[in-house]
Amino acid sequence: MSTAEAPSKPSEVISISRMTEHDLLEVVEIEERSGLSRWGWAAYYAELQGNNRPLMLVARIARPQHHPGVRIAGYIVARHAADEMHINNVAVRPEYRRQGLGTALLNRVLDEGRRLKAATAFLEVRIGNSLAQALYKKSGFTGIGRRAGYYSTPPEDALVMSVSLRPSA
Repeated sequence: MSTAEAPSKPSEVISISRMTEHDLLEVVEIEERSGLSRWGWAAYYAELQGNNRPLMLVARIARPQHHPGVRIAGYIVARHAADEMHINNVAVRPEYRRQGLGTALLNRVLDEGRRLKAATAFLEVRIGNSLAQALYKKSGFTGIGRRAGYYSTPPEDALVMSVSLRPSA
């Protein structure tokens, strides 16, 4: 997968590329700051090493002038199996939100799903997370169901969303 530029702060160039083991400490930090269900370092590492067709991308900061020591602005983790893609996690550092990075990461992984011949992409999102739902709707996702008690910390139902990855006729 090639590197592509995404929207960024004026003096920072952000590119999207494959996640590596060296990114995991920052990925876990972003996960914790975003309030996602905890995967932790070991789960991300296992996913990177696995043969289960992971799609793990990061929004990489080329020149982090506003936040020294920060190299990763956001990330997405998805998996492709048969003709389906499942998006597990999407997160962007709070200081980089509302700049199009979540959309860029999501669209990149959906493009990769199309390249892999996935017919449909699925994800779960907290019922109360209207901002994330708006992001997904912008990329064509629609609600198709509800999973009661899906999240445990804090307890909350999930909205199941999907989008067709097949070309429109």
